[in-house]
Amino acid sequence: MNFLKRQLKSASCCLALIVLFFSLSSCDSLLKQDTGKAPLARVGDTYLYKEDVSQLLGDNISEQDSASFVTNYINNWATKQLLLEKAKINLPEEKLANFEQLVADYRTDLYTRAYKEALVQQAEDTTISSEELEGFYEKEKENFKLKEKLVKLRFIQLPTQFMNKTDVIDRLKRFNEEDRSYLDSIGVQFKKLNFNDSLWVPASRVIEEIPPMNYDNEDRYLKKSQFFELEDAMGVYLAKVLGVLQVNDIAPLNYIEPTIRQVLLNRRKLDYIRKLETEIIDEATKENEFEVYENQN
Repeated sequence: MNFLKRQLKSASCCLALIVLFFSLSSCDSLLKQDTGKAPLARVGDTYLYKEDVSQLLGDNISEQDSASFVTNYINNWATKQLLLEKAKINLPEEKLANFEQLVADYRTDLYTRAYKEALVQQAEDTTISSEELEGFYEKEKENFKLKEKLVKLRFIQLPTQFMNKTDVIDRLKRFNEEDRSYLDSIGVQFKKLNFNDSLWVPASRVIEEIPPMNYDNEDRYLKKSQFFELEDAMGVYLAKVLGVLQVNDIAPLNYIEPTIRQVLLNRRKLDYIRKLETEIIDEATKENEFEVYENQN
C-alpha cells in the first residue's frame, strides 16, 4: 500500500496535466458558447473559438497565410461538425451505440495509458548491471544466433597514389603501441580508417566500406587472421581481420548488449505496471471502493 501511495502522490502533478490536456483537446470544449471567448464560427449549438485556432498558428506565419489557414480550418471544422450531425440523425441507433462505446473505451485507454506511463517515468530505474546482462545472456544465448556473418578488423583506405603504402601495411599488420600511435598521427592522410578491432561489425557493413568486395568474393577475404589489399579507382583498401563469426553462431554479448538491455528494461516496466495494477485493486478493495457482487440467478 505504501508503494501505491508514494507513486500516486509523486505522479499527481503529471495526472493533473494529463487531465488538463484531454479536457482542452476534447470536443466537449466546443459544445457550448462561453461568453468569455470570441467565437469564430457556429454549427448548430457547437462553437469554434478564436483561442482554439490561434494556438495552431506559428509565430512566423504571414498575415495572408494566417487568413488562408483560418478560413480553411473553419471550413474543415464546419464540414466535420455537419457530417457528425447528419451521422447522428441518419445512422441506426445500434451502430451509434457501438460507436459511443468505442469512443468511451478509447478515451479510457488514453487516460490510463498516459497515467501509467507517467508513473513508470517517475519510478523507472534504467540501470542494468553487468551481472543482469551476463545472466540473461547465458540463459538465453541459444536465442541469439546470428543471421549474418560478423567480423572484427582494423581497416585503412589510402589514396591511390599514397607514397608510404608499404610502411602503412607493415604497421597495420603488426599494430603495436608505437605503430598505432604513428598511424593515428598520419590519419588525416587516409580516406577512411577504423582501428577499433575489438568491435564486431556485420559483413554487409564491411562490403559497403570496401567496394571491390562483394557477397560473391567476401569469403575469400573475410577469414580470421587474414590480411588483404584491394584497389579500385577510389583508393587502396587495407584490412587485417582479427575474428569471424558465421551465420548461426552465437552472437557475442557486446554485440547484442543494447538489445538485451532494452528487453530487460521492458520486462522491468511490465513488472512494475503489474505490481501497480495489483496494488490499485487491493487498495480499492480495502477502502471499500471496489467490490464484486455475486451473481443472483
